[in-house]
Amino acid sequence: MVARFYLETKPGETAVTVQLPQSGVSLEVAPKPAFSEYDIANAELARVELGLCVLVQFTPAATRDLYRLSVPAQGRRLVMSLNGVCLGVHRIDHAMADGVVPIFLEVPDAQLPDIVKQLKRAAVASAQIAATAANK
Repeated sequence: MVARFYLETKPGETAVTVQLPQSGVSLEVAPKPAFSEYDIANAELARVELGLCVLVQFTPAATRDLYRLSVPAQGRRLVMSLNGVCLGVHRIDHAMADGVVPIFLEVPDAQLPDIVKQLKRAAVASAQIAATAANK
């Protein structure tokens, strides 16, 4: 699974327009992703007050990057795309120091467990690649 996370741009910044599939919300995001599936350490399905969401846990290095990105980006959104389709957002409302990002995806709840399983598989594969590279 190809996962990308794009930061919503400020007015005047270079941007591309993306649209969420169910709500039809259009967002202007940076053309380059801030994070990818290689930055994911884990994913879990969670039931929170607003319903089911995917909790994405970033790697330690990506967690530091997320913190540095989130401090000046409060009020903007982090958009998650899966296999090239933008499916969910997280509004940045505080400095994100723990590396956990809850994302509400615009897909039927029945699809969420499979998406989480694929994200976990990608995280394990990325960790194995990193471990192999570190041992060389």
